[in-house]
Amino acid sequence: MAWNVFKFCTGLRVVGSVMILVVLAVVSVSYYAVVISNYGPQLLKGGSETVVAAFVLIVFHALLVMLLWCYFAVVVTDPGGVPQGWKPEADDEDLEAQTMPLSASTVAGLNSGALQSPRIRYCRKCCQYKPPRCHHCSVCKCILKMDHHCVWVVNCVGARNYKAFLLFLFYTFLETTLVALSLLPHFIAFFSDVEDNASTPGSLATTFLGFVLDLAFALSVLGFLIMHVSLVSGNTTTIEAYEKKASTRWQYDLGRWRNFEQVFGTRRSHWLLPTYAEEDVRRMPSLRGLDYPVRAGIEGSEI
Repeated sequence: MAWNVFKFCTGLRVVGSVMILVVLAVVSVSYYAVVISNYGPQLLKGGSETVVAAFVLIVFHALLVMLLWCYFAVVVTDPGGVPQGWKPEADDEDLEAQTMPLSASTVAGLNSGALQSPRIRYCRKCCQYKPPRCHHCSVCKCILKMDHHCVWVVNCVGARNYKAFLLFLFYTFLETTLVALSLLPHFIAFFSDVEDNASTPGSLATTFLGFVLDLAFALSVLGFLIMHVSLVSGNTTTIEAYEKKASTRWQYDLGRWRNFEQVFGTRRSHWLLPTYAEEDVRRMPSLRGLDYPVRAGIEGSEI
């Protein structure tokens, strides 16, 4: 039996909102290192240094605003719970069979796939039916199109905040890369005694710490970003990629372009924002998390 890495989600309860403070602390260190210690004072020196400082500060603040907007959008947005009383379209007898207590023979039948319809899914922990692509989280209960429970946002990443999560990764990578590159000359000067003697020990320490933290985050976030780009291109989630069989083409794989639209919508003006156009929300049920189009002629089983 494969080792299920998702069963340890219950341990995430103890982390709580402390991780939000950690994120804000890293942002504060970066802000102090870039704006207060280095490029803020550089604005007053005149010449080419002022132009460089102005460019760094404008881009830094623009990315910071988008990063924080996307981050708190993931934190406060409901990832998508199952509507109360939701039921799949099926005969009453089939639905009743899903909720009956399991006998030993029934369990054997379920394991063999002979008794349970793959289209009807029932969560015995939440005592409710599960829509397609819905999974149970030990912390957040049943979540529509659940990707994973993220300790950094103290929330599940699901159908309704997945786009904001991806944009958070994207803007975090850009911001941390910018900070690391902009602090690199000061980091080198830290070891070569070229740094201005007027710099305080606290300023030097913050510059050193900011460079190391942002470089580490840029490299780690890049890995997650590449992984999720691959998942979006196949219209799958982290859990689905873990569970499904790679030998068959995924039933929700509509092609890369349509897969992208299933997450980001069709309006280009909203692609880089953690929001959707009202028209997309109205005409694309997948953005609400309850109904997903499948490839023509596919009768895939639900995992």
